[in-house]
Amino acid sequence: MPASTFRRGRPDLSSRLVWLIPRPSFRRLFGAVLISASSLGLVGCPYKFAGGTLPNVKTVAILPFDNDTPEPRLTAEVSEAVRQALEGRLGLRVATEATADAIVRGRVVRYDPDVPQAVQAGVGQVRVTKRKVQIVVDVEIVNQREGTSVWKGQGISVDGDYDPPAEQDGRKAALAKLVQQIVDGAQSQW
Repeated sequence: MPASTFRRGRPDLSSRLVWLIPRPSFRRLFGAVLISASSLGLVGCPYKFAGGTLPNVKTVAILPFDNDTPEPRLTAEVSEAVRQALEGRLGLRVATEATADAIVRGRVVRYDPDVPQAVQAGVGQVRVTKRKVQIVVDVEIVNQREGTSVWKGQGISVDGDYDPPAEQDGRKAALAKLVQQIVDGAQSQW
């Protein structure tokens, strides 16, 4: 006789008797866990959002950046990009130098708009298919009320790729990276 005919019947997971065992429903259990976790989170978390700035810094003056490069438009473009980032991302209001809580000052040290990125070989010639703009900047944020340097970035180097002749696209990409580094650096100290 085969061994399977002498097997004793016992309840297992596929048995009908399993459904008679009382268990909490998954929905009730999930709801209880969710309510408990959220109430603990709300009661035990005294955190409040302050906009990512120092408590005593609400206004900022962005001084025109000094420009050591032959590109005169960089002064206005860098200053404007920094202003937009500090207003939009950090929630600071722009004020005059005399009334501001903090001052941002800087210098555009180097600007190279024509760095070859990718080349394509041809018969007797090489064609540049991708270039990048490189900008090097020194920036300092000073808490004017306390007379201390909040954050200082020396030799911040950023770049932006572009397809020739769209140098302006590369410059915009580089400026976006620059303001991101300034915002990140400022927030790391606040």
